[in-house]
Amino acid sequence: MQIANIQEAKTHLSQLVERALAGEEVLIARAGHPLVQLTPISLETKPRQGGQLHGSLTIADDFDAPDPEIDKLFYADKA
Repeated sequence: MQIANIQEAKTHLSQLVERALAGEEVLIARAGHPLVQLTPISLETKPRQGGQLHGSLTIADDFDAPDPEIDKLFYADKA
């Protein structure tokens, strides 16, 4: 594990990044107290797949039909 103070990290950032990319744990500290950890970003992503719920959900034929109670709330005369 590599621990570098902030000033050292400023001076040797590219070297610390290389060490983190190589799998080493790299911590940046202030006055000897670790504050942050350098970790590589994984850019390996899998394409999204759909259809996991196919056949397990049903939608009612009237799911988008107006609801009289809600219509009354919006459109009732407020006289």
